[in-house]
Amino acid sequence: PLLRELIRTIRTARTQAEEREMIQKECAAIRSSFREEDNTYRCRNVAKLLYMHMLGYPAHFGQLECLKLIASQKFTDKRIGYLGAMLLLDERQDVHLLMTNCIKNDLNHSTQYVQGLALCTLGCMGSSEMCRDLAGEVEKLLKTSNSYLRKKAALCAVHVIRKVPELMEMFLPATKNLLSEKNHGVLHTSVVLLTEMCERSPDMLSHFRKLVPQLVRILKNLIMSGYSPEHDVSGISDPFLQVRILRLLRILGRSDDDSSEAMNDILAQVATNTETSKNVGNAILYETVLTIMDIKSESGLRVLAINILGRFLLNNDKNIRYVALTSLLKTVQTDHNAVQRHRSTIVDCLKDLDVSIKRRAMELSFALVNGNNIRGMMKELLYFLDSCDPEFKADCASGVFLAFTLKTIWLCPLCHFSFLQAGSYVRDDSVPNLIQLITNSVEMHAYTVQRLYKALLDDISQQPLVQVASWCIGEYGDLLVSGQCEEEEPIQVTEDEVLDVLEGLLVSNLSTPVTRGYSLTAIMKLSTRFSSVNRIKKVVSIYGSSIDVELQQRAVERIMKISLIDVALPLPGGPAPAPAPSVPTSQPTFLLDGISSQPLFNDIAAAGENLFDSLCLLSFLFQVNGANIFEWFILFYSTGIPPMTAYNKNGLKIDFTFERANPNPNIAVITIHASNSTEADMTDFVFQAAVPKTFQLQLLSPSSNVVPALNQGTVTQVIRVLNPQKQQLRMRVKLTYTHKGSAFQDLSEVNNFPPQSWQ
Repeated sequence: PLLRELIRTIRTARTQAEEREMIQKECAAIRSSFREEDNTYRCRNVAKLLYMHMLGYPAHFGQLECLKLIASQKFTDKRIGYLGAMLLLDERQDVHLLMTNCIKNDLNHSTQYVQGLALCTLGCMGSSEMCRDLAGEVEKLLKTSNSYLRKKAALCAVHVIRKVPELMEMFLPATKNLLSEKNHGVLHTSVVLLTEMCERSPDMLSHFRKLVPQLVRILKNLIMSGYSPEHDVSGISDPFLQVRILRLLRILGRSDDDSSEAMNDILAQVATNTETSKNVGNAILYETVLTIMDIKSESGLRVLAINILGRFLLNNDKNIRYVALTSLLKTVQTDHNAVQRHRSTIVDCLKDLDVSIKRRAMELSFALVNGNNIRGMMKELLYFLDSCDPEFKADCASGVFLAFTLKTIWLCPLCHFSFLQAGSYVRDDSVPNLIQLITNSVEMHAYTVQRLYKALLDDISQQPLVQVASWCIGEYGDLLVSGQCEEEEPIQVTEDEVLDVLEGLLVSNLSTPVTRGYSLTAIMKLSTRFSSVNRIKKVVSIYGSSIDVELQQRAVERIMKISLIDVALPLPGGPAPAPAPSVPTSQPTFLLDGISSQPLFNDIAAAGENLFDSLCLLSFLFQVNGANIFEWFILFYSTGIPPMTAYNKNGLKIDFTFERANPNPNIAVITIHASNSTEADMTDFVFQAAVPKTFQLQLLSPSSNVVPALNQGTVTQVIRVLNPQKQQLRMRVKLTYTHKGSAFQDLSEVNNFPPQSWQ
């Protein structure tokens, strides 16, 4: 059947399976015809294949048939052959190289339409090899007097330059007379070619800047000429050519004073004389605005461009409003005052139903906020935050926080309101950012902590608000209790009331683990600001055995600090400590299940001669992330040598602890503790060490060659170093191990040994 009949038949298919069956039958018939070398119907069959290719069915078996049609002497065959080549071939298939000679012959054909087919095909799918071979023919056609061929040759030259940029200079002589052509098609394609050359080469850009007056004359003739039926679109003469010239002027005038000055007048004429009732005119005005903002234009001209964008904001077309907002957002930093004149119109766009327009209006509104308009703008933006969709709340709240830096007096009431309005949609980075703002506003600390404490009494469901409030109470709780606040009437709050609120956050079902961490840390900080230390110790001790590892670690670390502050520990063999005071039965316990009824280090201090046994028991109870902190504690207080970290990289950590050999004090005994914080074991672990010649080193066998993952255990190894001259200890270590199937090896220098280890 003919192509029209095939199309009609396929359109009658009621299901996709039925259509697929029709296509398969037709493809089988076409293959048979190709095998029989039927020249009569080859053109018709390739046309059918192209239609099936457009429907999404495979048509690759027709590629060679396209080449045969291109080699035909009939124009109708060549037309279908070249069309098939553009659709079915590209530079990924080697078969396309077979048509290079055919295209070269057709570029020199006596018929312009055949030459046009060859130019279109080369400009569509020509590879870099084809472009190199045929660039000379394209350059010849670019100089011809035939307007039909010149416009196609110019577009083909654009493709050649994109594929082979080094051939750009070949087309430079032919471009000199392109802009003097009267034919609009040639002018249009010439401007496209010049734009491509200027964008790709700074030398070409400098060379073509001398064409600015000629481009200005062409543009002036277009806007001043009367009605031209051939090129008129909605009453505007050739808007496509105008847009292309404006884009080229934008490239030529960028960062060049002389070129910018030469085009200022024509840009003003285009901006004032272009009809805005049609979309065609708006397209030209938009390109004019972009050109004005991109070149070194006069200030009055830039104000005119921004006013055009302001009028775009009143347009009923949503696309035009969106384009205007996007353009104003790009220019607000350089022309802030001019954009400010349209602030009310921009704020009105926050009420638009279109999501994209609302987002651009929100971003532009925040860019317009300054110290003079913050009251009015914040009122509008907070109203928007209250009523906007959830997808806007996070960005809007973050923008409000950033705006606080302009006028800190607004910080607390606005952040409180924005936190309540944004709720759980507030981004994670907003909490530390707001904490940083509060920290920098020293004069507002009392006011801030009071406002946020009141907010906690009203609502603890908004976790970001609770986290910021907890941090502030921990830092400035003393200001809250003292009632010092000049900004508003102070409130009377006791220490117990503050602790009640923070403890309530720890047990609330609304609190996330992160919020509980903030609250526990705040309670710990208040131990240095409040007198209710015993109550704080009780709360902290409870979380020393929490199933939440983060809370447990914070609590245990704080227990150690509080206890070390309370008690001065005696060294073994020193004077006997004073008897420990009697402790009521209600005293909070610091160990699990009431093992001790006294504070931890009071028990140790009172243990006297049983100090070592007590510490061994506590060492078992306080294993934190695989590090036996009490083992280090014992060694430090028995030797006076602090432990050190010798290596910490890629999850492997090597710690050194020290003791003196008895009876030879010149021998330092170093125990390495290797721990692994990654999720996989480190196997085949080998630790090697070397010291200078003035030292002698003995390396004993390790406890294991596997370092357990997740800090679930350590590998220990003893090093004995003889240092008879009491020189500063230096060591080079070599570590080898296997992790996740890969072998690792590393060398490291250790030069920061504590002086007590070698003196």
